[in-house]
Amino acid sequence: MRRIPYRLAGAAAVLVTLPLAVSPPVAAHAVEPDYTITVTPGATGAAIPDSMYGVFFEDINYAADGGLYAELVRNRSFEFNSTDAAGWNGLTGWTATGPATVTNDDQRLNERNRNYLTVTGAATLVNSGYNTGLAVKKSDRYEFSVWAKGSTSVQVALQTADGTALSAPITIAVAGDTWKKYTGTLRATATSDVARLSVRTAGSVRLDEISLFPKDTYKGRANGLRKDLAQKVADLDPGFVRFPGGCLVNTGSMYAYDAANNYPRARAYQWKDTVGPVETRATNKNFWGYNQTYGLGYYEYFQFSEDIGAMPLPVVPALVTGCGQNRATVDEALLQRHIQDALDLIEYANGPATSTWGKVRAAAGHPKPFGLTTIAVGNEENLPNEYWANFLKFEAAIKAKHPDIVVVSNSGPDDQGATFENLWAKNRAHGSDMVDEHYYNSPAWFLQNNKRYDAYDRNGPKVFLGEYASLDNKLFNSLAEAAYMTGLERNADVVKMASYAPLLANVDNVQWKPDMIWFDNDESWGSTSYQVQKLFMNNVGDRVVPSTATGNVVQPKPITGAIGLSTWRTAATYDDVKVTRPDGTVLYSDDFNDGTADGWTSVTNRGNWTAGNGGYAQTTTDTEDTMVKAATIGETDYDYTLKATKQSGAEGFLVAFGIQETGRFYWWNLGGWNNTQGAVEKGVTSAKEQILTKPNVVTTGQTYDLKISVRGTKVTLILDGVEWASFDDNAVTEPFAQVVTEDTRRGELIVKVVNAQDTPAVTKIDLGRRKVARTAKQTVITGDPGEQNTRSAEPILPVTSTVSVASVFTREFPANSVTFLRIKTTR
Repeated sequence: MRRIPYRLAGAAAVLVTLPLAVSPPVAAHAVEPDYTITVTPGATGAAIPDSMYGVFFEDINYAADGGLYAELVRNRSFEFNSTDAAGWNGLTGWTATGPATVTNDDQRLNERNRNYLTVTGAATLVNSGYNTGLAVKKSDRYEFSVWAKGSTSVQVALQTADGTALSAPITIAVAGDTWKKYTGTLRATATSDVARLSVRTAGSVRLDEISLFPKDTYKGRANGLRKDLAQKVADLDPGFVRFPGGCLVNTGSMYAYDAANNYPRARAYQWKDTVGPVETRATNKNFWGYNQTYGLGYYEYFQFSEDIGAMPLPVVPALVTGCGQNRATVDEALLQRHIQDALDLIEYANGPATSTWGKVRAAAGHPKPFGLTTIAVGNEENLPNEYWANFLKFEAAIKAKHPDIVVVSNSGPDDQGATFENLWAKNRAHGSDMVDEHYYNSPAWFLQNNKRYDAYDRNGPKVFLGEYASLDNKLFNSLAEAAYMTGLERNADVVKMASYAPLLANVDNVQWKPDMIWFDNDESWGSTSYQVQKLFMNNVGDRVVPSTATGNVVQPKPITGAIGLSTWRTAATYDDVKVTRPDGTVLYSDDFNDGTADGWTSVTNRGNWTAGNGGYAQTTTDTEDTMVKAATIGETDYDYTLKATKQSGAEGFLVAFGIQETGRFYWWNLGGWNNTQGAVEKGVTSAKEQILTKPNVVTTGQTYDLKISVRGTKVTLILDGVEWASFDDNAVTEPFAQVVTEDTRRGELIVKVVNAQDTPAVTKIDLGRRKVARTAKQTVITGDPGEQNTRSAEPILPVTSTVSVASVFTREFPANSVTFLRIKTTR
């Protein structure tokens, strides 16, 4: 798994500085500019906080175990079971030869570490680690540890899958009938990314918490972090670290991992489960479909934040689940316990080493407080009234004891819709400190919404854009994000923090795309968005310099294309499909009475579609997005009608329109999100944005009359003769975006220009009578908009050079590019 270094023509695959090659500006008289950027003379813009950009870490895509957490052994404590994932058990990740069984009884290491391994004779245990195996490097040292009791010898070594030695063995003498921790060091004799850990026992013994860490962790810390991944995050120079979720915070049981609650294995992330010695930490089913050891816990999050100079921003459960679960926990005693947990967390972070929870922090090796200033309550709750009632109780308790702590509320899972509007209205009326917004949208949305925060109330709650991304990992997505980020900076008086999400993805264990940093067991690489985020985060500036831009924009187009039908984990029947002009002229019709579905073709090649009994049915209930399409409609004004009946399954109907050959489409989603919400979504199959959302439930067996009325860019949705919703997709696309900031310490203007189109942008730049140096440092990220960085090649990297500038100059910005100019002022 070795990447081939990618080389740009004439430049190495690294950030290159060319101080002698000075590129002149375009002669002003030679080309009429496509765009102008004008700095307002003498104007002062908003201050930009140090926390403007940060990172959001959630254990998704194996980001923790098998990722940032440097532990090389998978299932080190034999705690895996089928709750975590189908087919998993206490020996998942291990191959056992000889008399070895997973045991759960009162001889265990401790009450929270429920399982251990009983070996009753000579046996060999081999752990295969993550991905292709354990990654080891010749001559590097690896710290082995195990908890054991019994009386025998244990031989430990590194080897390949076929048994070839990759280290000299070490032998540990286990003695005693109480649990003890034994340690040793292995030195790799060869480099391999397919290594195995071999543990051989000579006789009977009980084993638990079998662990192997590289000695060379980030900052050399014990129970530490994988060095290359941690360094990539550090290189971003983030202003904050938001953790631990995400859906990990607001899904599953809110009860404790204890005997009174029968040790629930699918819980919301609760911080007290994750501190103290690792062998005493609880285990849990991760919402994303695997096991969490909690070896990477709250102490490690706080320590990592401190190590990289970032503000820690923990998120605690609000006792209202989201991410499709949408349940409120009605248990006042439990709510009060979680509120106390939030107060205890603040004491853990900030309290003196003599306090109850400060003592726990100090025992872990950090007597000095971490300096927590901000805490968030909840994540993407889709029950606004229930969430708000709980949020107010958390906030009141926190403010009563810690009035200076910033308490972050949220606005639900979308950038608009009923929940968003409800929660924003509540936050504005209440005067909340800050509101967390989340959205994942198409590149078009980001290019159409650069001015989103221009209209926000300057005196209202501040915005934390806690999760956002354009829905793919190609350069064009990153350009759209970059264009949008210029709007975030321009509104730095409102938007105080922003973080792309997700942060990390193990290439062999992906639950979500796009992602910023990709990795396998021994290599890591930054996506195109990583390169763009790093460019912005390393060149923020401390104040906005007001500026304006003029130039061409792209006008919206009418909604035309094929019609479609789909389902999502639901069996449904559709009938009487018809498309007509407004005057009633039929453009397409199919009642399926002939028992065929001629003219309908699959888009996703999923599901089981059959025509019969006067309808068109999709019969599977375990398949997501079964879209079929027919009848390409070229007219701009038309009505699409049909009947729909849910037969069984988890959700409702998906009725598509405006399907393009590029894969772009709209669909009306009824009974989505486990039959709790309706929406109109726009995008492609794997990447959709929500145009509107509202609560909605579909009844099994009931036939619904649906009508989609399209008039150019305007759409009206009618359910059983009553208008359900309407929208006008008439936003203008702005492929050219800019912002100017100032680094007052270095005396530099930073001109940031995004050209997200296939033609160069000749641009006149007027710096508002400011005196500047004759040359500037220019950094450019550009390339094929469909390109992405991968394990084998990273074609999209920044290139830095020196260019000529003046108070007024004209420059051609390449097609599909992000350009930063750092210009020294000489006033």
